[in-house]
Amino acid sequence: MPALNEPKLISGNANKNLAKAITRRMTVHRGLNVDLVDARIERFNDQEIFIEVYENVRGEDMFIIQSTSNPANDNLMELLIMADALRRSSASRITAVIPYFGYARQDRRTKARTPISAKLVANLLVEAGVERVLTLDLHATQIQGFFDIPVDNLYAAPVFALDIIHQFSDRLNDVMVVSPDVGGVARARELAKRINAPLSIVDKRRERAGEVAEMTIIGDVKGKKCIIVDDICDTAGTLCKAAEVLIENGAAEVHSYITHGVLSGPAVERISKSVMKSLVITDSIQATDPIAKAANIRIVPTAPIFAQAILNIWNGTSVSSLFETETLEPIYDGQLQRLL
Repeated sequence: MPALNEPKLISGNANKNLAKAITRRMTVHRGLNVDLVDARIERFNDQEIFIEVYENVRGEDMFIIQSTSNPANDNLMELLIMADALRRSSASRITAVIPYFGYARQDRRTKARTPISAKLVANLLVEAGVERVLTLDLHATQIQGFFDIPVDNLYAAPVFALDIIHQFSDRLNDVMVVSPDVGGVARARELAKRINAPLSIVDKRRERAGEVAEMTIIGDVKGKKCIIVDDICDTAGTLCKAAEVLIENGAAEVHSYITHGVLSGPAVERISKSVMKSLVITDSIQATDPIAKAANIRIVPTAPIFAQAILNIWNGTSVSSLFETETLEPIYDGQLQRLL
């Protein structure tokens, strides 16, 4: 049965721009004004986080919009404390909308005496009162199994496919999708299938963590417009090196489509000086000024897909319908074309 109350959204400080964009999209969809629930988030002198919600949320279907990006621990604590405040205020259901799920790279024990931090975060969210999670391109899809509550993992691939089709409309036959490592083949294959493009793989060998000793290209990239696809770009060292190797192997151009632009440390400088013609990221993480000003970095919006997913969850209808490019095309209403 559809809910009688309207969905209510509240946001932490991690990505206010995305939260406001989602409310604007929902306003258009609903034909009713949707705004963020009024609340204050402040820090005491010792950096303890305090949250006060100013509106009545008793019996409401609440959606907390909060990426757990840098500063990851602060943003995670904001999310947990907001969930606790809403639970103690008798919200009927609390859904955590986490566009970028931090700690997802710590999804298994890689050596002795190390944590599985992604599982710990899952436990914390549930204990704080979260009853459902909505996220985008989890680094490891098995993290969904860390929860005993519903987890909806959206995919950026259909959005990227729409963007690539518009960006390369007159030269799609020259496009080749590239996985930057063997572990990302499934993700790259999914995008390649959507745009009917061939697939290549960059095989990298590491001598030690953080250093790439050798890269080999599997597949013929000569004359191709290569599109590297991945879920996270952090310092961009491996990404820029992969672009160089592709050009050395005869690629005509190299572009990259990365869901989560963490882009820490020297990343923006590296990308600006790279042989890559463009890096396309989503707004799952709020862009810093250097990212926004970088000439070869472009940001595609996720507000349309998140707004529709929130409405589908609230209505009790399918979220998996948003996995299809055909479903998203009318939802995006030409937004991607205007970004070109």
